[in-house]
Amino acid sequence: MKNSKIYFKLVLSGILGLSLVSCDSKNDTGWEFAPNMYNSLGYEAQTQIEPNAINPNGMNMRYPVAGTVSRRNYKTSFVQDDSTVINDLMIYGLGKDDLAAAETLKNPIPWSEAAEEEGKVLYERNCQHCHGAGGAGDGKVAAKYKGVPNYAADAYKNMTMGHVFHVITHGKGRMWSHGAQVLPEERWKITHYVQRLQIGG
Repeated sequence: MKNSKIYFKLVLSGILGLSLVSCDSKNDTGWEFAPNMYNSLGYEAQTQIEPNAINPNGMNMRYPVAGTVSRRNYKTSFVQDDSTVINDLMIYGLGKDDLAAAETLKNPIPWSEAAEEEGKVLYERNCQHCHGAGGAGDGKVAAKYKGVPNYAADAYKNMTMGHVFHVITHGKGRMWSHGAQVLPEERWKITHYVQRLQIGG
């Protein structure tokens, strides 16, 4: 009985000792049995393990090319065909959950045949593969990726241009955000063309 108590105390003190040792170094990840699986041999932009002898300051990341413009600093004004300058292409400040507020937005680009034609070209590049040529939700992707709406259906034919702009910017349902791929000016032009599709194009 006495021996079993001593044995129990030894085991318990051993476990406590191991736990203290294991918590001692928070930066030690332990043994690496296959280091090449953890640390890439190539230079990865978001990873810095050792100084890079090739790039400035030993960094893997490179400085932007001279003259690079930050993505959010795109131009917010443009000249129309009739030489009118539009200045209120705002950097879109509404969040993903502000769809109700977005529905009241007015398109800052007045309708013109040229604007709608550009919108059609942009639609064909960015939207047609899902929404279809006529906006019926019958694009090639939609055959596999269900839930693409028909713009001329009762539930969608009265969508405002602000609503369409917001959905292109932030996505909705199964549609992903296209704000990073399509500039504000281009999104507004697409809304002109989508409005054409809503009335049966």
